Amino acid sequence: MQKLSMEALNRKSAEECKRSEKTPVIAILENIRSAYNVGSVFRTADAFLLEAVYLTGYTAKPPHKEIRKTALGAEDSVVWTHFERATDAIESLHEQGYLVYGIEQVSNSISLENFTSAPTDKIAVIFGNEVTGVEIDTLQQCDGCIEIPQLGMKHSLNVATAAGVVLWEIIRNRMQQKQLENPPISLNLTND
Repeated sequence: MQKLSMEALNRKSAEECKRSEKTPVIAILENIRSAYNVGSVFRTADAFLLEAVYLTGYTAKPPHKEIRKTALGAEDSVVWTHFERATDAIESLHEQGYLVYGIEQVSNSISLENFTSAPTDKIAVIFGNEVTGVEIDTLQQCDGCIEIPQLGMKHSLNVATAAGVVLWEIIRNRMQQKQLENPPISLNLTND
């Protein structure tokens, strides 16, 4: 086993990331108190080539030193937009044909392991404040809610951690579906 160098990883520049085909998924951050958490979500959005990050309410926005410290430049490679209210962001997304899901513990939520969407489905997921979660007015505009199953005592995760878990599961599911739709072609070149 050998650790890969930066050259071997074929890392894209910020401009190459901006020009790359994006995953039609948008992360919405509603009233996030910690700019470090915001930076972490930018880094996750860059890793998965998300369409964008929407920052709403008093969520910090670039340029911001604490965002830069955790984003490590991802705030330059990820498209972002600020909305005064999350409900305005949802209205805009619905007009663009997105389905919008709150990431919250509510009655009738979809457990994350049961959530599926086609690789081309346009979806947005809303992550709420570190203490109060997604606002009730925001939830009422959502097409549904997704809940991360939790087995311990706390039943809460840091918002940046929750974003990483949810966004990876959405991306993983889409990658799996693409493989099923386009299985690798195997050529039998043996003379049996």
